[in-house]
Amino acid sequence: MLRQLARLTAPVPAGGERACAIAVYADAADQAFPAADLGFEGVACVDDAARAVVLLLDVWQATRLGRARTWALSIADFLHYMQLEDGRFVNFITSWRGERNDRGPTSFPGGGFWHARGVRALAKLWVALDDARAHDGLVRGLRLINEGQGVASDVRSIHAIMAIELLRAGRMPELRAQLERWCEEIAGSRRGDVLMDNPDETEPHLWGHVQEGVLADAGLLLDRPDLIDIAKRSARTYLEPIIIGRFALPTVQPYGVASVIYGVERLAAVTRERDLADLARLARAWFGGRNSANVPVYERGAGRVHDGIDDGVLNEHSGAESNIVGGQALLNEVIRVAPLLIPIVDACFPSYTRHRIGASPRTRSA
Repeated sequence: MLRQLARLTAPVPAGGERACAIAVYADAADQAFPAADLGFEGVACVDDAARAVVLLLDVWQATRLGRARTWALSIADFLHYMQLEDGRFVNFITSWRGERNDRGPTSFPGGGFWHARGVRALAKLWVALDDARAHDGLVRGLRLINEGQGVASDVRSIHAIMAIELLRAGRMPELRAQLERWCEEIAGSRRGDVLMDNPDETEPHLWGHVQEGVLADAGLLLDRPDLIDIAKRSARTYLEPIIIGRFALPTVQPYGVASVIYGVERLAAVTRERDLADLARLARAWFGGRNSANVPVYERGAGRVHDGIDDGVLNEHSGAESNIVGGQALLNEVIRVAPLLIPIVDACFPSYTRHRIGASPRTRSA
């Protein structure tokens, strides 16, 4: 996963001398191509960069590998570049020169997911590295979050994860009351026992559905066993049958599976219930072949995670999100092998030591 992310990492000169981002999509030959789901969106985005910063800092905290820290800081420079003075994040750049896409429907300043992820990454940088610049951006970004009304639970959960991490580190104690309010919002958005992602849906979507894990961690931190109970009932009703059934859905992406793993893994850690830990293990096995295609989604030899399974067929593409969330879902394995991968990762971008991570990713010919 680190190898694929290295292959997709490239400089963004407009963001500064060492600023880098990660190409959104790549095909089976590792040829990068831009996002165009809702018209042309761009070549790299805050959504991916922010999650990559969190992953790389997790690796650095566990291993103290300098390469992981340097890599995270290079991507952090891109995040700072994408945050406007008023604190809002723009999501996409339209080329590797770094022009911001500030009008697209998946890129406009202050959009829910990318703003939440950007601010969370700044919080991680502050907690892990005491980064003063990240703290300044965090304060500016939090203003918009605190002013938000009617925020969907999938986005609000990212805010809550950020608050939990800050509170655990003894930072920003004033967020405790805010976290409790956010968790009340999340817990209140459910149909029967199932936690929903937004009030307009009839059933949740797997991608980004982390509410069970969020309420479990928050319940422990806030001494709110009722939140843990709500989380457990939702996991038993919604997540457990999907895991037992090998994620036998028409389309399953690594992002969705990683979200499920997060939910049951955090519940298992909080409740210490063995069968929840077993469910997390079964869910994680999706990456190794326990899925509707009966093939590994994580291709270990090549160091890449594929983009999912569609109607029982493996998607051969391997973009940024799949490898980042795959890394988060299999974090213990990433940490275990990270020291062995450093020479390989360095080979992917030989200019690393000059703080410029590689050349632009290979792109499709016109």
